[in-house]
Amino acid sequence: MPRSLLTLVTALAVSGCSESSDMHDLTMDGIAERYVKLVLQVGEHDPGYVDAYYGPAEWQEQAFAAAGTLPELATETDRLLELLGKTSPDAEAEDMVHLRHDYLTGQLSSVAARVAMLQGAHYSFDEESAALYDAVAPTHGEEYYQGLVAEIAQALPGSGPLHQRYTEFRRTFVIPPDLLDAVFSTAIDACRDRTARYLDLPPGESFTVEYVTDKPWSGYNWYQGDSQSLIQVNTDLPIYIDRAIDLACHEGYPGHHVYNAMLESRLTRDRGWVEFSVYPLFSPQSLIAEGSANYGIAMAFPGEERVRYERDVLFPIAGIDPGRADEYYRVQELVSRLAYAGNEAARAYLDGQVDADEAAAWLSQYALMAPDRAAQRVRFIGTYRSYVINYNLGQDLVRAYVEREAGAGAPDDARWDIFADLISSPRLPSGLH
Repeated sequence: MPRSLLTLVTALAVSGCSESSDMHDLTMDGIAERYVKLVLQVGEHDPGYVDAYYGPAEWQEQAFAAAGTLPELATETDRLLELLGKTSPDAEAEDMVHLRHDYLTGQLSSVAARVAMLQGAHYSFDEESAALYDAVAPTHGEEYYQGLVAEIAQALPGSGPLHQRYTEFRRTFVIPPDLLDAVFSTAIDACRDRTARYLDLPPGESFTVEYVTDKPWSGYNWYQGDSQSLIQVNTDLPIYIDRAIDLACHEGYPGHHVYNAMLESRLTRDRGWVEFSVYPLFSPQSLIAEGSANYGIAMAFPGEERVRYERDVLFPIAGIDPGRADEYYRVQELVSRLAYAGNEAARAYLDGQVDADEAAAWLSQYALMAPDRAAQRVRFIGTYRSYVINYNLGQDLVRAYVEREAGAGAPDDARWDIFADLISSPRLPSGLH
């Protein structure tokens, strides 16, 4: 055997991350497979990291058996980014291939940041959100929220802190616990019906619903693969009538359940892109997932349709006076303008400017959360950190993207076409601008 070939063979035999492996993996398919295994390994160090996985069981077993150290995972991430830099698609490649390359680059970059955090790296709130989610939320000063709160106070006259007046106003709009499943099931059916009018849902898709307690979130979709989900609804705190449509759309149709099922059907199965068989929670994918789930509410119930539907259908099932629906939603529309107040509380809390009690007090004052709900939200912030931007900023970015691409005054089917393309293609938040 010629010496040069013998040297090469010897090097290949002793290298754990060998040149032969790199030569084999110098394709996006090869890099994608290593990316999936890498995410699973990170998940062994970070229990909340892998939100869903439906790829080969042996890959998960391998990750459990030999996750590697965090420095080793950081090295693997750097190597995959290096390899990916050598695989730029040709100019004539279809747009989806270019999107895939950008997506893998963004996802791997977020893996690098998460691994660094697990090793003790500290980022500011905005640095963290940029590194993990490819986006930075706008900053609003306290005076911005003071103006909004003053406007809401005029709609809720009375004495006492405004969050108390708001809580008291909403008290008669709580869904009775014994009627919750009936209301929620009806809302799910309506959301599915409206989604199915415009989207070709994967055959056999469905989900089950569980009611749980002692969670830092109000609802969660656990995607199981094969177009199946488990949706859990937290009943720790009172559930208001508007949350039925919110949760049914956000967690179900056309939100997380549909988003994951469409990615699995169109990308993992139809194209063989294995990177979509795993969902790392702390990644740019989450901004698209949460943003499209929130905007999906307006997709399913545009304009005044939501108020009419809830007034005519859900309010009576819940035993709530339908005559107060318009009043309720006038106040809710005003309060929705405070959406970014939660980001400010999270930013100050995670940057060490306020403690947990002060963050909760801010949420009560400027997000009008009752103290128990504010405390739950601070628990969520402590667990999920800058993830909070994915809801409001994500919704705003998705809304702007869909409306821009569909065009002003576009009919519903045109908007749904853009929405469907968004939730079934590789997208990064920075690509929505």
